Amino acid sequence: MDKKELRIVFMGTPDFAVESLRALVENGYNVVGVITAPDKPSGRGYKLQPPAVKVYALSAGLTVLQPENLKNEVFLSELRRLNADIQVVVAFRMLPEVVWSMPPRGTFNLHASLLPQYRGAAPINWAIINGEKETGVTTFFLKHEIDTGEVIFQERITIREDDDAGTLHDSLMILGARLVVKTIDAVIGGTARPLPQSEFTEGKKELKPAPKIHKETCRINWERPVEEIRNFIRGLSPYPAAWTEFEVGGEMMNFRIFATKAIPEAHRLQPGEVVTDNKATLRVAAQDGFIEILEIQLSGKKRMKTGDFLNGFSF
Repeated sequence: MDKKELRIVFMGTPDFAVESLRALVENGYNVVGVITAPDKPSGRGYKLQPPAVKVYALSAGLTVLQPENLKNEVFLSELRRLNADIQVVVAFRMLPEVVWSMPPRGTFNLHASLLPQYRGAAPINWAIINGEKETGVTTFFLKHEIDTGEVIFQERITIREDDDAGTLHDSLMILGARLVVKTIDAVIGGTARPLPQSEFTEGKKELKPAPKIHKETCRINWERPVEEIRNFIRGLSPYPAAWTEFEVGGEMMNFRIFATKAIPEAHRLQPGEVVTDNKATLRVAAQDGFIEILEIQLSGKKRMKTGDFLNGFSF
């Protein structure tokens, strides 16, 4: 079997998944169908907006299915008619067994961590929040428990000091697309040798989860050490963004913080106390120093460099 014969169904929704789908299409693989999320209301007027994967799939002339319910019999019949040999999942929702067990060569997933570390919905964010120096991407075959299937391949990448969740997302997106192609080639060539995730625990590492991030998760705790706070902020930047409240003129105001610098320094201020010249510099006291805010957004306003922000706003 060559790459034009292997029938592939691709499942994914956001931009992260588009790069993998594009790699398959542009390299001549036989993508017979794309499963993605339904269109959702967004933006001004809440007009229905298609997911990124749908936009690309239609531009490439691919068949697109957008099921509300993955167990719906109409959808399952349509999926069977695609007659996939294998299914590829990138940034999609949890699949029921009736879906992932359908193709004869199985269903594999691309996950943005070095499994078994950072199982869950937000591996990119949590790797930075926890101060990791390295992460990567993993392809693995799906099984009952989420993110626990046998590993096919992994690729590693260094987390740079200036990375945030946005830049790391883009690096892993490109690395992951290459890994998806490598995995498909191994399946075609019969060289894939999946291994249980227990082979990748290195015997002693504590497994760290990557649960979904909610708004309250994103609130900054100024009582933490400065390096922890810096990692927290860059791990949530640019989206969903870390936030805090400052008292201004007797009123509590909500601010989102996107970029910072950690300044270890002894002081006697209360954590969360603001120090500023109201011209170019804005610092917040933390446990063992100051966090200098480089990019900020007042609720309802645009994201700005701190110097530009302080031109029109005074603490």
